[in-house]
Amino acid sequence: MEYREEDWLQISGLQHFSFCRRQWALIHIEQQWAENLRTTEGKLMHERAHDASSSERRGKLLIVRDLRVFSAELGISGACDVVEFRQVPDGIPLRGEKGRWSVFPVEYKHGESKENDADRLQLCAQAMCLEKMLGTVIPAGALFYETPRRREAVEFDAVLREKVCRMLDEMHALFRRGYTPKVKPNRSCNACSLKELCLPRLCRNSSAADYLNAMLGEETEMQ
Repeated sequence: MEYREEDWLQISGLQHFSFCRRQWALIHIEQQWAENLRTTEGKLMHERAHDASSSERRGKLLIVRDLRVFSAELGISGACDVVEFRQVPDGIPLRGEKGRWSVFPVEYKHGESKENDADRLQLCAQAMCLEKMLGTVIPAGALFYETPRRREAVEFDAVLREKVCRMLDEMHALFRRGYTPKVKPNRSCNACSLKELCLPRLCRNSSAADYLNAMLGEETEMQ
């Protein structure tokens, strides 16, 4: 099965979806967005990483930035921050280049490494797109975190790949329905740039009427 191009989802949405399904739906279904310090800093860092004019060659290493990728089978598209092509004997041919090359995607992230798989899922999906486009197998890539300024190796094993496919199936199902899931408020809500748009307290209450009554009660107490 292949998805129609108009039904493709953004690869970056995997990170949002893994963090919070409601956040993903607000951004990718309802087209809502809000900036905070973290998203602004992350955006600036990605603009530097996606500067296509700074693509370069270092001996047998070819560094390509802002490489557009897609997979009709997975129904996703997006752009890789950096893809490193290294000249190796058993690699793949590249159009316009001599020799054979290995493929190594690198995603740049603001802050520090996360305990959850959100960043790793996004990077793995990029690699899966590159595999389809280039006819190769990509065993690993890396996440570069700005705060420690070092890379974290990511192995694209069967477990991570299966998780990508499972999440994409769920994302496509929600997108077709145009459905925004509710959320169980937790500590992560305080750091979310969509906190005011999401209204997690509204989702926690049994109904909108309960939420409004609670808010009216708070205003009465303040008067």
